[in-house]
Amino acid sequence: MSAAQPRHAARGSLAVRIATPIGVLFTAAASLATLCAVIAGQSLDVAALPAPAAAMAIPKVQVEASVAANPCIDEQVRASLAGGDDAAVVQAFGGGAEFREAVVGGNAPCISLDDPERSWVVVNKQRPLRPLSFAPASLADIALRATTRSNELRPEPKAALEAMARDAREAGVGVLGINNGYRSYAVQERTYAGHVRDRGQGGADAVSARPGFSEHQTGLAFDLVACGDGCGGIEAFGPTAQGRWVAENAWRYGFIVRYEHDRTGTTGYDPEPWHIRYIGAELAKAYHEGGFHTLEEFFALPEAPDYAP
Repeated sequence: MSAAQPRHAARGSLAVRIATPIGVLFTAAASLATLCAVIAGQSLDVAALPAPAAAMAIPKVQVEASVAANPCIDEQVRASLAGGDDAAVVQAFGGGAEFREAVVGGNAPCISLDDPERSWVVVNKQRPLRPLSFAPASLADIALRATTRSNELRPEPKAALEAMARDAREAGVGVLGINNGYRSYAVQERTYAGHVRDRGQGGADAVSARPGFSEHQTGLAFDLVACGDGCGGIEAFGPTAQGRWVAENAWRYGFIVRYEHDRTGTTGYDPEPWHIRYIGAELAKAYHEGGFHTLEEFFALPEAPDYAP
């Protein structure tokens, strides 16, 4: 059936409108003839009367649906997943936008946004790490100036961060330093407890994740500082030349600013322009070009303003 058939179906009603008045006309003519015959005293041959016109039949429309292909059956996708190569997985899907579309559309059963081993994992107040005590299989020291001892990341974000810092320096922006990279469950326990002592639990929840709910624990997130003769604090990072440059260019290296301004209702955290999250180059490109501002929005997930009761 051609794509034009539904349009023929739509014109069926026009045929009905034309046929109906004609039928009425013939019926009226037959009635008039009968009346005249009665008046004239003549017998009427009913069989000789014309039959009313029948309305044109409307053709049935058949709708054909096609099932979207499942990228997870692709051999390259399966091999890349088995090999732990997240970048190759996204490329095998066709790119970041195609990967997102498949996941959001429920057409990627092999992709789990809960898997902490993957760069696309989503961790928030409604989505804890599984297990809560998760630790990355591999970590490496970051070759940047550090203001704490938490200066490790997974190899992929470490290399991307060092490249971003090098390019920022060569662009004349200034020096990037790191305040916090990977934090273990135990370190996050101490960090969160310190915020609770200083701010109370409500205040702590606005600025720090509970242990088992922290992106830092994935080894994919870190806090940046701007350095000169010394390095400033994380709260001062956003308005600096480094902070502005990172906000504009981080996506080129596979990063997003995870907690932007005016997104607290979605993320549950106060704005943190210093908190940078690695999701990989292809996904970061799709995130940037799509105009997204949170991972929840990017993957069409529920907002997570607070912890479950």
